[in-house]
Amino acid sequence: MDDTLIDIGEVARRSGLAASALRFYERKGLIRAEGRNGLRRAYRPETLERLALISCARDAGFTLSEIAEFLAARPSDERLRARMAAKEREVSQRVDQLTRLRDSLRHAVVCTHDPLVECPEFKQAVRRVPQG
Repeated sequence: MDDTLIDIGEVARRSGLAASALRFYERKGLIRAEGRNGLRRAYRPETLERLALISCARDAGFTLSEIAEFLAARPSDERLRARMAAKEREVSQRVDQLTRLRDSLRHAVVCTHDPLVECPEFKQAVRRVPQG
């Protein structure tokens, strides 16, 4: 096996994904094995970066088909750029919601107001980030 390639077991260990998930991503065209170590697939080291991007995008709510399209995006694809801009707005709204929740929880941890939901500071934290 090429010394620069990483065995599927090692990629699974480093990425935190099961080998079955790696094979599934390969079938979906998200990653590509570059060789074999006996019967085991082997990947280039940069596959780990690609898997980190895929995991981040999945955590943000992207579907696998959206991720596949984005990974294959070319600068000249205006339709895809418009979809990416729309997705960016969705992600920004989610970040705003999570920021509001985080701020509310931070206050709730130390608040002694009874009941908590009537606390003016708690209510302000909930309203802080406007709904999109």
